[in-house]
Amino acid sequence: MKKACKILITVLLLITIPAAAFLIYLSVYYHAEDKALDALRSDGTVSVSRTDFGWFFDGPSEDTAMVFYPGAKVEETSYAPLLKELASRGVDVFLVKMPFRMAFFDIDAAEEIFDMYDYQRWYLGGHSLGGAMAAYQASEDPEDLTGIVLLASFPTREVPGDLEEILIVGSEDQVVDWDKIEAGREYAPDDYHEYIIEGGNHALFGCYGQQRGDGTATVTDEVQISETVDFIISSIG
Repeated sequence: MKKACKILITVLLLITIPAAAFLIYLSVYYHAEDKALDALRSDGTVSVSRTDFGWFFDGPSEDTAMVFYPGAKVEETSYAPLLKELASRGVDVFLVKMPFRMAFFDIDAAEEIFDMYDYQRWYLGGHSLGGAMAAYQASEDPEDLTGIVLLASFPTREVPGDLEEILIVGSEDQVVDWDKIEAGREYAPDDYHEYIIEGGNHALFGCYGQQRGDGTATVTDEVQISETVDFIISSIG
């Protein structure tokens, strides 16, 4: 009986200790800076509102929108400056708040949004892990999509040939796997657009401070965000 109890205790420890460690890992994340929180205020061009899925940046667009998946362990509101600027330039954006700040927990979150809103052109985008999960979802179910937008990310499966792909990465990014960026080009559709931000790094697509292991940027977050929005707008026409 005592031996059976010891075995049971050992099994429970083997289950609970990794689970607890994983929860502790998820509880430490990058927080949005004040400038990101400031961008959550509506202005004369973009209305910003909370939703059941996260946030909606509603600009002047009536036909084009993007669903955006945040990077791993990054507070989703960190991307507010980028997405608000994008909305002001003609692409409304739905920012998804992911469970535990990990996009792989809700890869198909975009599908519900597609069903709720009526736009002629839908893009699915994301940063880092969020971009990889967006690309995966696009390869699984491309029916509602016009294209994908990957920031410091890459597809791991072939992107359907009738979609557009926009890839943007900073030259000083030391978080992204550059070998996988190269490999991801082999999965790209014919309508492929790539831009490298000279002096940009991994973290400056959002406003959440320095990311561990990242390279030192030689441009500001304002410059990286501006170049990102410019390239997206010029690529989607």
